[in-house]
Amino acid sequence: MAATPAPPQAPPKPTWDPRRPAQPFPWLRPTIRIRLTLLYGGMFLIAGILLLSIIYLLAAEALNVGSELPFKIVEGKVTSDICNLPSQASPAEFNHAMNQCVNDQRKAALDNLLSRSLLALLGLAVIAFAFGYAMAGRVLSPLGRITRTARAVAGSDLSRRIELDGPDDELKELADTFDDMLERLQRAFTAQQRFVGNASHELRTPLAINRTLLEVHLSDPGAPMELQQLGKTLLATNERSEQLVEGLLLLARSDNQIVERGPVDLAEVASQAIDQVHGEAEDKGVRIRGEQKPAVVQGNGVLLERIALNLVQNAVRYNVAEDGWVEVTTEVQHGQALLVVSNTGPVVPAYEIDNLFEPFRRLRTERTGSDKGVGLGLSIVRSVARAHGGHIYAQPREGGGLVMRVTLPI
Repeated sequence: MAATPAPPQAPPKPTWDPRRPAQPFPWLRPTIRIRLTLLYGGMFLIAGILLLSIIYLLAAEALNVGSELPFKIVEGKVTSDICNLPSQASPAEFNHAMNQCVNDQRKAALDNLLSRSLLALLGLAVIAFAFGYAMAGRVLSPLGRITRTARAVAGSDLSRRIELDGPDDELKELADTFDDMLERLQRAFTAQQRFVGNASHELRTPLAINRTLLEVHLSDPGAPMELQQLGKTLLATNERSEQLVEGLLLLARSDNQIVERGPVDLAEVASQAIDQVHGEAEDKGVRIRGEQKPAVVQGNGVLLERIALNLVQNAVRYNVAEDGWVEVTTEVQHGQALLVVSNTGPVVPAYEIDNLFEPFRRLRTERTGSDKGVGLGLSIVRSVARAHGGHIYAQPREGGGLVMRVTLPI
């Protein structure tokens, strides 16, 4: 029976990446909504400044600041509560004082107009920025739906669709294109899982029959020695094929989002993996050390046990011949549960790291011809970690060996 896709799950939380340095000055990278707000508000502010400048220049030209009065006092007495006019002066002096007073009043009126206009412009600018922020949110709301759908898809929920309504604009065209792409991806992904699941299940039955026949044949004490040796070789080959099929089944299963979750302590998982590999490590002369601190995550206990077991087994099997060691630690760091498996071993070039996570691949060689495993260990680890919303990072150790870090959300 093929593995069925998991129901929709909440998108995974952003995880801490130990390889990614913190971005300096995050305030220098504003969101597109803030940039659109600054664009709308800035354009309004520039237009307001230009309009205010034009009104100010037109008002100054209309008032003729600095020009003489269109009339003159010839005789008589003029008083004013605003202007400081001389009580005894010649007509020329009196006209000069009158002209100075009127120009001062014109300048005061322009200054008053400018100050009040600037205050009004400042208030309107605040309103414009708030309005621009709201409008930017309305304009970008389809992008928010696209982003949320993309996050859900990143959690292996290929059944989600955007289904954006509205006019046939650029955003709707983008959403429809994204939906078409998801449809094709879902068909391809489902077909791949169905093929792997069906092929693995179909292979299980004949392999189990072969194993039973070989074990019955080997239990016959009267069988010739050559035939018994051939039976043992065939039994080992059959066992390897069964491991390959089981690995393919687990790989197909772990590619889905985990449905059944519960609290799992990585410290307990790591300790169980160490106990299972302890005998093999003693035979190879490899010491296993490290402190396992409590780190509880929500996940599938069987699959998380496979993560720790595969990593510890690889660390023991691909080690040095003498004075080798494996260090297994668990802890909580940066809000993430962390499982670290380090080991001595051959020197691994940095450019070969990505190849280690590919199925049936080993360092510089194809993995199908090795007796150390079926070549799916690290592929399963990466797939299970992703299904739990986590990641695995590999780094070469100085002097040889690897450091494997698995981060899982708490």
